[in-house]
Amino acid sequence: MAPSKTLIDRTTPLLRQRIRGVFQQLPRALAGHEEAIHQMRVSGRRLRVALPLLARKPGGRRVRRALAILRQIRTAAGASRDLDVGVALFEERVRATDGPRPELKTLGKRLRAARARSRARMAETLMDLEIARLRRHLRRILSRRGEGLFPVLLRLGQERDARAAALLAALAWLGEDYDPDALHRLRIGTRRLRYVAELSEGLKGTPAEASDLFKNLQEQLGGIRDAYVLSAWLGRQAEAARARGQEALFAEAAAQQAFFLEKSRDHHRRFLDSDAVTTVTRGLLALGAAAIAVPDRPAARAYNANRDTQRPERSLADASPDHSSRDRRAPGNPGHSG
Repeated sequence: MAPSKTLIDRTTPLLRQRIRGVFQQLPRALAGHEEAIHQMRVSGRRLRVALPLLARKPGGRRVRRALAILRQIRTAAGASRDLDVGVALFEERVRATDGPRPELKTLGKRLRAARARSRARMAETLMDLEIARLRRHLRRILSRRGEGLFPVLLRLGQERDARAAALLAALAWLGEDYDPDALHRLRIGTRRLRYVAELSEGLKGTPAEASDLFKNLQEQLGGIRDAYVLSAWLGRQAEAARARGQEALFAEAAAQQAFFLEKSRDHHRRFLDSDAVTTVTRGLLALGAAAIAVPDRPAARAYNANRDTQRPERSLADASPDHSSRDRRAPGNPGHSG
């Protein structure tokens, strides 16, 4: 048999798939459909990880501009998605009570109203973004086709190792501490390592073993975050009620804040019991990582200090208001590069 004159292009179809995922969800997300909002954010995140790895010019102008607009889409939809989750958690809590009290009904009404306002703002913000320009950039990137398979596999290996090192250092640095902001950063790093794993498995045609492990870890961390965000919202409601002299509403909001904060802590205890370091190690082995160094806590702090000397300081305007100063010192803020 004569040898094939062309290699099968595996990267371009994968890149095209990631691009389509974003725009398939956009119309329904603009209409405020809860699941479409979620899927749009997920698709945008996957594309933001994939573009620098699959594109022929990962540092090119079009890739940079596309990534910037994708980041704006994610930010625009973020608050709405958090409130969607908050409403679901709160309604589950109400159903578990012996008949909703008037104050509980008031809090639920306010939470749903906050979600409605957030969805309206999201739709306005998305319509103001340069979606047409994003489509042009992505069409141009796709017209050049994806990078060759072997350079992409090399990039994936490097990205895997860098993100894994930051994630393991963050786990060691955090230890058993309950720090919701740092744990949220850990979730971000786990999610991006999962997306790298998905690309690797898709290109190699291997089972989704690593990505499933990282997904499970991400969901555990998500439970911690979701309950904590709702507890913080209820805390603000309690403060507002106390300022207005609404004692019954204050007491209810404070009680629900304490409930969801404890729920977040319970998720954290289960996360510690699951042994995240072992899960990450298993995932890396499934991806073919050659050597896996798991730092202890002092080594993680030294790793962090070394990274800080190499990374320029961000301005306060660049720092997310959702994260504490301690969190921004966490090792490598795993994967938080866009």
